[in-house]
Amino acid sequence: MASPSTVRIDRRNLAALIAGQFMFLFRLLLMIGSLIVGLLLHNIWRLFRQDSPWPRLFLLSISWTSGIATATTGTRIRRNVFYAANHHSWIDIPVMSGVTGCTFVANDGIESWPLIGWLCKINNTIFVSRENRLSVGDQVDELRSAMTSDQPVTIFPEGTTHDGTGLLPFKPSLFAALVPPPPGMLVQPVYINYGLHTRRIAWIGDEKVTDNFWRLLSYLKPITATLHFLDPFDPAHYPDRKAISAEVRARIGSAMEAGGPLSRYV
Repeated sequence: MASPSTVRIDRRNLAALIAGQFMFLFRLLLMIGSLIVGLLLHNIWRLFRQDSPWPRLFLLSISWTSGIATATTGTRIRRNVFYAANHHSWIDIPVMSGVTGCTFVANDGIESWPLIGWLCKINNTIFVSRENRLSVGDQVDELRSAMTSDQPVTIFPEGTTHDGTGLLPFKPSLFAALVPPPPGMLVQPVYINYGLHTRRIAWIGDEKVTDNFWRLLSYLKPITATLHFLDPFDPAHYPDRKAISAEVRARIGSAMEAGGPLSRYV
């Protein structure tokens, strides 16, 4: 059965469909070009043993070439911070990393994806298994180690993508890395909002990633992704991972209900 978003695409008039095909091809070529340039510069930086900014800049270019402008609200904490955000689609990753330079916790199935898995690795992605509950302790230890580096970490505690009409229940397991937190570490909830375009970009159910990729890249109108950096809090003031998870969910939920303050473009 086709998803509602796919049905809407099928109903576009012929001229819009043809224009969308050209837009998809144009954006895809831009992505390939930015990938080639980014990899070349990344390897040059690594040759001289310098920290490479190019994985972040390449991810930022993915959001730009996808037709997404990025805006922010609030004050972003830049160091000693653990980000937790709501989750709509794969595009959340380049949008979030392009602004913050963060790495992510991701399902280990992505590690084997052609090209995407490799790009995740060079951005220091932490891969976790949703099925192997016996490895949660090792995953938490790996996450704690990553949190103390210069690159902030982002998790999507809903554990999957959705249409943005509300919040799914949060999975608190990875918040165990904050009990107790590293010295000075703050948690900053982030509410990601695509406005009226949220349902269009959302990756829902059993939809293939290629279908979602096509729908986003062939869309003709501009889309704005607003990252609302909400007030941070000290996780040391909360008794356990469930309490930290509940606090993050409550803050993102409140921002979602309020619609978020005025944004600034970046």
